[in-house]
Amino acid sequence: MSIVRLDKVTFLGLTEDRARLLEDMQALGCLHIEPLAEENGGQDTLPPVTAGSREALRFLHDCPQMRRQIGDSDSFDALETERKVLDVRQRLQDLSDERDFLVKRIQDMRPWGDFTFSPLPEMGGLRLWFYLVPHREMPLIQSLPLTYQIVRTDNRHSYVVVVSATEPEGMPVNRSRIGNRSRHELETRLEQVEMAIEDARAERAYLTRWYSLLRDNIATLEDRAALEAAQHQIYNRAGMFALRGWAPQLQRQQLEDYAHRHGVHLDIQEVQADDMPPTYLHNPEWLAAGEDLVNFYMTPGYRTWDPSPVVFISFALFFAMILADAGYALFLGALLLSFWRKMGVASGGRRFRPLCVVIVGFSVLYGMLIGSYFGVAPAKGSFLSVFHVLDMSDSNLMMQISVFIGCVHVILGAALDAARYPNRVEGLASIGWACIVSAGLLLLLATAFAPAVLKPLSLSLAGMGVVLVLWFTAPFEKPLPRLLKGLLGMTKLSGAFGDVLSYLRLFALGLASGSLAAEFNHMASGIHEAMPGLGLFLAILVLLLGHAVNLLLGLASALIHGLRLNVIEFFNWGLKEEGMLFKPFRRTER
Repeated sequence: MSIVRLDKVTFLGLTEDRARLLEDMQALGCLHIEPLAEENGGQDTLPPVTAGSREALRFLHDCPQMRRQIGDSDSFDALETERKVLDVRQRLQDLSDERDFLVKRIQDMRPWGDFTFSPLPEMGGLRLWFYLVPHREMPLIQSLPLTYQIVRTDNRHSYVVVVSATEPEGMPVNRSRIGNRSRHELETRLEQVEMAIEDARAERAYLTRWYSLLRDNIATLEDRAALEAAQHQIYNRAGMFALRGWAPQLQRQQLEDYAHRHGVHLDIQEVQADDMPPTYLHNPEWLAAGEDLVNFYMTPGYRTWDPSPVVFISFALFFAMILADAGYALFLGALLLSFWRKMGVASGGRRFRPLCVVIVGFSVLYGMLIGSYFGVAPAKGSFLSVFHVLDMSDSNLMMQISVFIGCVHVILGAALDAARYPNRVEGLASIGWACIVSAGLLLLLATAFAPAVLKPLSLSLAGMGVVLVLWFTAPFEKPLPRLLKGLLGMTKLSGAFGDVLSYLRLFALGLASGSLAAEFNHMASGIHEAMPGLGLFLAILVLLLGHAVNLLLGLASALIHGLRLNVIEFFNWGLKEEGMLFKPFRRTER
């Protein structure tokens, strides 16, 4: 649950050892390569590794006509098959674009008739210019000194052909572009293109027989592509090469042992003040989804801190408060259980399974606390009513809970931002903001608990926070600039107020979800009572459709706003620097 400390490593060796070093580093999988292309004697860099193999696989998978699969891999060449598939894919794309162009050009030429352009010398240097002129603009055309012919009219336009050596001036409309080929030539070419498309589709269907083998070799293809890209990120000159990158400090001994065994020079340096190393977030498997949520919006800077655990828990909590129904949560839990094994097939699914479990657990617990089960409250005296301790209709209480959560979230972000500075003086401004928000939180609590104690304490915290912000926003400036920048920093006070109030959406969206669920139940009940017999069917239909729509809206709101409160409001106070994600040069997972 931290950002891994890195070293800058540089390998130096003979060119004949380069390929072996790259293969070994790819197998080791701990090195983030830093390109040295700009220092590589002016050689061009290779574009980033593309997903060509996966695009080829997807292209074959989407083919409507799959052939019988070949099981014998002796005659299978993965690279050649990938090249052929991508060639067919590109050819189909080009032919489809040309067909669309020809169809549009033929459609544009049809009103002008079928004719062939004479060579320019035979025309005496004169050209034909085509205009689609509205009838109301024709008097202007007639007033111009032009040689023209109206070749066709319809109820809105006149089709005017002007004969001129240069493009006429003063025309009320732009000229129509119909090219220099006759319609007959275009139609002939269109037929050829359509036949070529049929041939390409047949070739695509033929190549689908290699789909299974290509799928099984996808990792090998990606490894080869990554290896080729890495070859172009190395500095080469006079029979020597240099490979630079970043590696975790825990791997230092392993890299030194490798360099000693293979006779390669290795230089290891710690991170310097002017270095910009990538950020390597390391979390246990059950927190990996929190790391993905963080990187979805931004990668923290190397010198900041890892917000993955906080985002993991807070996202699940916000999701539960917005969904606001234990019945919906149990339904999501059943879906999760049914897809559990399928999610475990891919690494991405395995990473998100713990987050889904926590979301379902929090949602069930919060739904029980507010007493909502598909919009129905538990009967008084029942077992479930024991857990019903929060009343969603009590706006004051629910708003206070939302603001309380917002204050805690912002305070936590500011405090963790302050803790990441090696020089504690640099973090005092963040401590000041934590004190100011804490003062607001104590004022909120003073409305219900011990106002005689909490109100003076909140004023003291607010005063201390203001002093810290004023004096430590720019701690290394001279006194006057320091004070001025502190005053400028105080302008964030309105932002802090707005960020805390933004958490009211937790209550508002949860109330909307619960109200819709209750209203659909009321509608269904009214239909059933008004229409005995058939009304039962209609009531069930209303319940199913209504709750399905409400659940989809709740899921969308929970996902969007649950993320937003983390990556906007929380990151605004907790993460001040953005970094580059650590991407280890390693083999693809088999």
